[in-house]
Amino acid sequence: MSDAPLIRNESGIARDRDPSEPPEELELETAIARNVRRLRQQQGLTVADMAARVGISKAMMSKIENAQTSCSLSTLAMLARGLDVPVTSLLRGAETERPASFVQAGQGTPIVRHGSRAGHEYHQLGALRGEHKRLECLHVTLTSKSQEYPLFQHPGTEFLYMLEGEMDYAHSRSVYRLQPGDSLVIDGEGAHGPVDLISVPIRFLSVIAFPDAAV
Repeated sequence: MSDAPLIRNESGIARDRDPSEPPEELELETAIARNVRRLRQQQGLTVADMAARVGISKAMMSKIENAQTSCSLSTLAMLARGLDVPVTSLLRGAETERPASFVQAGQGTPIVRHGSRAGHEYHQLGALRGEHKRLECLHVTLTSKSQEYPLFQHPGTEFLYMLEGEMDYAHSRSVYRLQPGDSLVIDGEGAHGPVDLISVPIRFLSVIAFPDAAV
């Protein structure tokens, strides 16, 4: 165990950042952390083994692998020698621009879906196509009841978050009463959609993560 407290969980890494510190520096530290950990594990070394090989403390080694410290050039050189790789191998990925999608209030792109003819409005708040999947974010507005409601099916997982109104929402063989603040995560392969609009207008967010095959 490291002597230093680490801010980390299985989902990734985190660290405190001084407001004056450039965000780009954190990206560099994250790339170094990721590469050092990967190379160390490939060589079957523990954190203690690697620290001893490089000549630094185990606590410092843990901080490096969790992007909680900035490596000096001399430390980078020692790490590269300890791993028997070029220094550039430890910086790989830092130059990669990571995608983001920013949409200002009221500027979502209107899109037409099957439910549009029933008076349902869909505005895309952004979409990312990453290395392994596509993420699609929608703001949905339902303003009036109708005789028919569309049921959707698609690959991947969908997350719903209610903002306004009240509705009964079906998924597979279940029906959920959704109110503001409620959320629902569903398997998109199950038929789903609103089955009764209790209190309109209804507004909710829909975030769909499509799997590899759907990209």
